[in-house]
Amino acid sequence: MSLKKQLLDDFKQAMKEKDTVRKEAVQSIRAGVLQIEKDNHIEELDDEGVIGVISKEIKKIDDVMPDFIRAERQDLIDVANRKLELLKAYLPEQLSEESITEIVSDAIKETGAASVRDMGKVMGAVSAKTKGRADNKKVSEIVRKMLMQL
Repeated sequence: MSLKKQLLDDFKQAMKEKDTVRKEAVQSIRAGVLQIEKDNHIEELDDEGVIGVISKEIKKIDDVMPDFIRAERQDLIDVANRKLELLKAYLPEQLSEESITEIVSDAIKETGAASVRDMGKVMGAVSAKTKGRADNKKVSEIVRKMLMQL
């Protein structure tokens, strides 16, 4: 079953169960998918594209979380954490730090990177291999650390 179809089924189930947090989380993903399909004149977005939308939604929630914490809004923090948990369930299994390090090491060898100035080249090569399976912030930290050691 495609990820888009699974999202529709989960949306219907959340509505039946009156689970508003789950409904809102799935609805935001579906809206993002539909927007991309309309903008790019695509019949149906593939699973990789849907994973990209999910990753963007997770990033949005991660970006507003510090504001909720500063405002001491535990209710919003709880909702955001639940949405994160629900959205991460749709992503493929995340890579371990060791796996990311191995991919980065291979990318450094492939690109011939010699210093931190080559970070863009390395990140481009690594991003293609880790898309949706690793947090770009973590990948960036590992790339920077490994390039500094060269």
